[in-house]
Amino acid sequence: MIRALVFTVILVLVGLFALINWTAFAALTPLSLGYTTVQAPLGLIMLGVLVFFAVLFMVWAFSMQASVMLETRRYARELQVQRDLVERAETSRFTELRSYLSLEQQRMTQADDDMRSALLMRMNRMEAELRARLDQTANSLSATIVELEDRIEHHQLSPSDGPLNNIAAQRR
Repeated sequence: MIRALVFTVILVLVGLFALINWTAFAALTPLSLGYTTVQAPLGLIMLGVLVFFAVLFMVWAFSMQASVMLETRRYARELQVQRDLVERAETSRFTELRSYLSLEQQRMTQADDDMRSALLMRMNRMEAELRARLDQTANSLSATIVELEDRIEHHQLSPSDGPLNNIAAQRR
């Protein structure tokens, strides 16, 4: 933008210079073309060449700017396509991650349920074993008590015949 402004200012200054010195620019001068000589205003020819090259430069600058803008638009479209691809890939990865986490959660829930059922089975088995041992102990205790009762009934031990009385008698 600054270049275009500087270029415009220079052209305006050249135009003012030509306007101020118009008589010198329009004066006829003998010009050699190599094989012949012609009478023409040298200033106007030089001014025409300057205008021709200025217009040529402006056309070239505008064409460069247009090609840069077209290329920028093409790059912007390609960039948008790449962004869309990345976004789709990221969405795909999130979907895969979500499904993986869902499967892992199901697997962990299944493993937890399996462990819980195995633990409950083990606890039930241990409870059954404990009850069986308790029943055995109760039966053994009952049998011992019945046996002691039978001994007492058959021997008819008197309280003075008991082991405490024997110890007391030995002390005397």
